[in-house]
Amino acid sequence: MRLTVLAVSALILTACSQGEEPVAPPPAAPEPAPVLGGVDLTKPVRALGTEPFWSVELTGTEMVYTTPEPPEQRAPQPKAVVQGTTATFEGKTGAGTPLSVTLVATECSDGMSDRTYPLTAMVKVGETSLNGCAASTAAIMSTGESGPVVEKAEPAA
Repeated sequence: MRLTVLAVSALILTACSQGEEPVAPPPAAPEPAPVLGGVDLTKPVRALGTEPFWSVELTGTEMVYTTPEPPEQRAPQPKAVVQGTTATFEGKTGAGTPLSVTLVATECSDGMSDRTYPLTAMVKVGETSLNGCAASTAAIMSTGESGPVVEKAEPAA
């Protein structure tokens, strides 16, 4: 008798629980923005160098390599591959030329100004290797000709 009561109870519990909707797991937390040397890599970043003068703008959608000699070269900007204190972007220009930008979280001086940048940049365009510095484009545009290249804090509202 006791076995029959247990079996009937188990069947009733099973029948009652079949109508319940499964509980969905909580949504995954958003992945934090990749930050290197205090620079948010999801925002525009500029790498630049001297002798020869060159720059690469990481716009968020494109990598744009420019020198005083035209033409500029453009490649789709991939998501940064971040490993420790290094971030790498690799792509190919519209002409099929490999374009690679490696940013390292080490302070850098461009050798021409008294500016210090939070990132060192190594760029390879085809067979040409270039070394320089990098920071957020906003920081470069808002900093004078000397001192650290850092973004200005937004004034509190």
